Amino acid sequence: MQTNIQAETARRRTFAIISHPDAGKTTLTEKLLLFGGAIQTAGAVKSNKIKKTATSDFMEIEKQRGISVATSVMTFEYNNLKINILDTPGHKDFAEDTYRTLTAVDSVILVIDCVKGVEEQTERLMEVCRMRDTPVIIFINKLDREGQNPFDLLDELEEKLSIRVRPMTWPVNMGSDFKGVYSLIEKKLYFFKANKTKVEADVLPIDLADDLLDTKVGVRDAAQLREDVELIDGVYDSFDRQAYLDGKLAPVFFGSAVNNFGVKELLEGFCDISPEPIARPTDKREVEPGEKNFSGFVFKIHANLDPRHRDRIAFLRICSGVFERNKFYHHTRLDKNVRFASPFSFMADSKSVVEEGFPGDVVGLYDTGTFKIGDTLTEGEELQFQGIPSFSPEIFKELVNLDPMKSKQLDKGIQQLTDEGVAQLFTLELGNRKIVGTVGELQFEVIQYRLENEYGAKCRWVPLNYTKACWITAENPVKLAEFIRLKGNQIAYDKDQNPVFLAESDWMLRMNEQNNPDVTFHLTSEFKVAV
Repeated sequence: MQTNIQAETARRRTFAIISHPDAGKTTLTEKLLLFGGAIQTAGAVKSNKIKKTATSDFMEIEKQRGISVATSVMTFEYNNLKINILDTPGHKDFAEDTYRTLTAVDSVILVIDCVKGVEEQTERLMEVCRMRDTPVIIFINKLDREGQNPFDLLDELEEKLSIRVRPMTWPVNMGSDFKGVYSLIEKKLYFFKANKTKVEADVLPIDLADDLLDTKVGVRDAAQLREDVELIDGVYDSFDRQAYLDGKLAPVFFGSAVNNFGVKELLEGFCDISPEPIARPTDKREVEPGEKNFSGFVFKIHANLDPRHRDRIAFLRICSGVFERNKFYHHTRLDKNVRFASPFSFMADSKSVVEEGFPGDVVGLYDTGTFKIGDTLTEGEELQFQGIPSFSPEIFKELVNLDPMKSKQLDKGIQQLTDEGVAQLFTLELGNRKIVGTVGELQFEVIQYRLENEYGAKCRWVPLNYTKACWITAENPVKLAEFIRLKGNQIAYDKDQNPVFLAESDWMLRMNEQNNPDVTFHLTSEFKVAV
């Protein structure tokens, strides 16, 4: 079994696709599945004429709005590798869900729109990758549109994302005159054909000095390509896989996902260089993927994945050992043993029962309210995986029940939906008022929609003038109790009954920090399992 664990772990590649909204992330996800043979046809993802939604967008509200608001997990086999894609919400209002998803992957593919370049959300996502030195591959998308100069894009990537880059492919023109990409590794020219559904390629192995290049792309474009490649070799370091694995160097690919172009080169490049499952930190020690005993953690919870069955799914990332169906595992937070009769793997909204899973895999577990985000399962060892914090929300609203007859449904709904991590629930002891905090307005719309459609509970939101929620601790319990007593109307409790100070402004927060030196104010919940 030990050899089996190591062999199976070496086959796993688990990564997330991240981007600013509308950069083409969901389209790229679908096309990777197409090249990987996981789906047979690719539809126009957000076309109004073709009422077809992306494979990874399965929630009703996602289909209506044409955006991804929940992380999907998709698995397929390619070149004897088992590839697990975690497609993340692109919309900035769901950034926290994306941040937590990044704790469950070993690398990322960052999608950049060649017209818009590096956008604000891209920078925020990259900051999280840099915190963990996550290996990053960059895919510059939409080459069939008139975009920025490729060298200007590379400069912008290095400057705004604080990472060195190395082109792996290079475009021959863009927009209406886009002719293809040249692979700097394979020394091959891939000719562009607008083709949204098939995966055929027109490829020419060619030496840049060959006169045939002039015939194929034209004298002007051939001369420009030769000049560009010479400049690339002079300016950029040759590709160093270790620097990539250390999160210091990002290989760059060019293409047009909607036209299936450049995606195969990206996928094969990813298979060649991306990392196997890596070690994970816990509060006790680092857990290596090759260890005999199973361990894993829950990074996402999703209620009502299938509205017909009111199911609640915990997404578990396997970190070590072998996960087996019907075997008892230790839930370290609850200190009890649990087992799972029908764990499953995903293909967006379709799923199949799995008998076993290996490090790198993500399995879905039917959950009756046992799990919270960050929970750890082991074969008995007492440890807790780290790095899955809640962040201080930016927008706060009070949840008001519009139908007293449905109070139970509302309570159950808001508990389950906030367990998923798209929003946080705080309770003010004064009047038992429920306050929901998010990083964006759209989450309130999604929560209200899901409360009504999935739980039959109607509510309205009352905006509150808080700007920060800070978890508070103190070495002296008396000092903490005194602060809570004095600030009673600004103290709420999170779902784990930790006291939280709700600040009305950054200035108010600073004043309270200065006036209460014995109390520590935390902007994330990470203090509970301090690194």
